Amino acid sequence: MGAEETLFQRFGKEFTKGTVLFREGEPGKEMFVIQSGRIAISKRVRDVEKVLAVLGPGEFFGEMAIIANKPRNASASVSEDAKLLVIDPKTFEGMIRGNAEIAVRMIKKLAERLSEADAQIENLLHADPASRVVHYILQTSQTRGRTVEEGVEIEFAVRELPRQIGVGEPAIRNMLYRLERAGLVERAGDRLIVYDTTRLHDFLQYLEMKWKFGDL
Repeated sequence: MGAEETLFQRFGKEFTKGTVLFREGEPGKEMFVIQSGRIAISKRVRDVEKVLAVLGPGEFFGEMAIIANKPRNASASVSEDAKLLVIDPKTFEGMIRGNAEIAVRMIKKLAERLSEADAQIENLLHADPASRVVHYILQTSQTRGRTVEEGVEIEFAVRELPRQIGVGEPAIRNMLYRLERAGLVERAGDRLIVYDTTRLHDFLQYLEMKWKFGDL
C-alpha cells in the first residue's frame, strides 16, 4: 500500500460535487489537503459570492483557522467530486513538528497566495474587461504556468472565471478567439498554451492604450 493510500485510510473522506465544506465566518477546526477533485474558494463581496481560486490535487486550504484560531475568512465548496485529507489541529501540529519540509512548503504556499491576492486586486483595477482577461492569462502564466515545448501552459476553465475576474463568459470566449486568431495562444479544453508572454504583454499594453484614448 502506497503512502497516499495509507494517509487516506487515516484521514481521508470523499465529498460529492456541490458539498459546502465550510462557510465564511464560521469557526474552523480542520484543514484540508486535496488528493483528487477540485475545490472552489469564495468570498462574499458586496452581496455577491466571488470565487477567489479553484484548487486541485496537491493543494491545501483551511489552514488559517488552525494557525490563527480565527473564523473562516472564506467559504469552500466542492466543484468536482473530491477525495480530501481532513487534518485536525493536533495532527497538524504533529506533522509540522515532525517534518520541517512540510512547514517550509506551507510558508512558500502562503507567500504565493499573498502574491496572487495582490494580482487579483491589480486585475480588478483594469476597467476594460478585455484587459482583465489578458492580464489574468499573463499573471497565471507567471505564477502557475508550466513550461512546455510550445511556450507556457496554464489551467484555464472558462466557466469558473466570470466570478473570479468580473467578466462575463461570452466576453472571455470572444477575447480567447481574438488571441487565438492573433497566434498568441492555443486552447485545448480547460488548458491554454501561451506561445510568447512578451508578445501577450505588448498586446495588453495596446488594449489599455486603446481603452484610455479610444481607437488609435
